[in-house]
Amino acid sequence: MAGQRMKKRSGDMEMILQEVLSQIKPAKSATVKEAREFISKVNSLLKKEGVNATAVAGGSVAKGTFLRGDHDVDIFVKFNRDKYKQKDADMSAILGKVLRKGFSKVRRIHGSRDYYRISNGIQYEIVPVLNIRDCSNAENVTDCSPLHVRWVNSFSGMKKEIMLTKAFCKAAGIYGAESYIKGFSGHVVDIITIHYGGFLSLLKASKSWKKKQVIDHYKHHKGKALFNLNRSKTQSPLIVIDPVQPDRNAAAALDEKNFRLFRKRAAEFLKNPSKDFFVPEKMDISELKKEARKRGGKLILIKASPKRGKEDVMGAKLLKTLQFIIQQLSMNDFTVIDHGWHWDRKSSAVFWIITDRKDLPKKAVRTGPPVNVKRHYRKFADSHKNVFVKDSRAYAEVEREFTNAERFIKSLFKNSYIRERAGSIRIDSEDAHHIPEKLRKKSTKKKKKTKKKHKTSNR
Repeated sequence: MAGQRMKKRSGDMEMILQEVLSQIKPAKSATVKEAREFISKVNSLLKKEGVNATAVAGGSVAKGTFLRGDHDVDIFVKFNRDKYKQKDADMSAILGKVLRKGFSKVRRIHGSRDYYRISNGIQYEIVPVLNIRDCSNAENVTDCSPLHVRWVNSFSGMKKEIMLTKAFCKAAGIYGAESYIKGFSGHVVDIITIHYGGFLSLLKASKSWKKKQVIDHYKHHKGKALFNLNRSKTQSPLIVIDPVQPDRNAAAALDEKNFRLFRKRAAEFLKNPSKDFFVPEKMDISELKKEARKRGGKLILIKASPKRGKEDVMGAKLLKTLQFIIQQLSMNDFTVIDHGWHWDRKSSAVFWIITDRKDLPKKAVRTGPPVNVKRHYRKFADSHKNVFVKDSRAYAEVEREFTNAERFIKSLFKNSYIRERAGSIRIDSEDAHHIPEKLRKKSTKKKKKTKKKHKTSNR
């Protein structure tokens, strides 16, 4: 009987995965066709300008793991190594000059080696690299990227499995190594799926992962990766040895929270398989309001536009802005019940915060030093009017500057910490029609009230 149930569940799972694949696989993709035409144009420009370099597809387009709805395409421009090694600045400058001959709105992005972004419905990232056959000849980490593509393409039977893992991670909000995500990069998804022989095998294996789990596909380190690698490279909970660059932990950006979330969702899927695990969580404004009412709170919506820059940096600054607001609310006695944010990388971000519905009392009690520490006690007594002593400790009754969470948040917008990180920011509670329907929810535990004096530190 138990065997029959397991057989049925296995059949259901396979059917679900086939349905998911039919939904995430691009049809005869216009994106892939346009990418080929774009690459052809770049190569024509390079030839016309006499530059010894060749443009090729990179990333998921080159690997055949492109998902329906993806609009980002990586292009590698491979420069002759003998001519351009140790000339990073020259490579970037030459590429920029060539691109501007044939495209408008070419944007230079600063990185370990500067690259370019061109958007025309599809967002192209055009990266200059040295044409190498082995990572030992790399002058920059990006030089190895085409070798990652070559490695994945040597496992042609794994394309669909990688697509499933990618969609699974995207739906959970844990796809991407950017500093504001700290999840599983595309390269890590490729490696771990291939290593375990498929999507389901990966999920099953993750149930027994321990902290500092090492995945070394070719056993380069013979079980001693944690000893062989620099300690700075092994701070992540999962250590994934790069198969083409064995001295590198490809999962170095992964944080503990996303590691745990992957394992949790893997176990949940294996227990109760569903297509829902491949669909990003949706929460519209009306649902957020219901959630707030249910938890005895009120919803505050904030629109924040990023300052122009590299996507990773923009996202990190937006996240730090939200974290600063949450920190300041807690420091000033406001109860934060839950919060989250959404950013589509194209327009303004939306921060949502659920706070206690009630305003704070006008007066608050601040804790002072013990009375027997006379110097500190006198200083506290001199700086406060309504001082009293209880259990040998000084206290003072003070008037709060802010009792309403929304007004307090508005006051924070003038703070230099926020001004340095957000282009513009405003409360948007009554303007719900401007808010995207899809919000990525990042739940937090209910935070305790603290008793601290009003301040808005710049950290």
